[in-house]
Amino acid sequence: MLKRLSSYTFASLLAFALTTSQASGQQPGDMEIRQGVIEQITPVQLQTNHHRGVGAIIGGLGGLGIGSLIGAGTGRDVAMVAGALGGALMGNNVQKRYDQPVPGQQIIVRLKSGVLVAVTQPVDSSLKTGQRVYIEGSGEGARVISQ
Repeated sequence: MLKRLSSYTFASLLAFALTTSQASGQQPGDMEIRQGVIEQITPVQLQTNHHRGVGAIIGGLGGLGIGSLIGAGTGRDVAMVAGALGGALMGNNVQKRYDQPVPGQQIIVRLKSGVLVAVTQPVDSSLKTGQRVYIEGSGEGARVISQ
């Protein structure tokens, strides 16, 4: 039973890793690079990049595994459910402790074409207003880097 549970746990974690790596919308190797000049930099607070619910999922799976080691028959089933619920609650609380906002910056860049682009990213102290920059990527994956 423990071997089967560990294989389910491994399969769940593997599926989660694969879905989060494909969520960016870009294919591996694809990158769009645009050039421009920074017009404005505004400090902002960014939410952490921790995936919500991961703590509860991992805690629930751990609790389920521990609960499966207790008792037999109906008692074992009850222990598994209680372990999964308790683990999910504990995992969620642990994740909340590390889910604090981080400093970031919203950077407005005027491209060579005259179009303004706003990119929000973690603080890069080397970027200054008037500086020539590249914008790599697009959407939430876009980043401003110096030329």
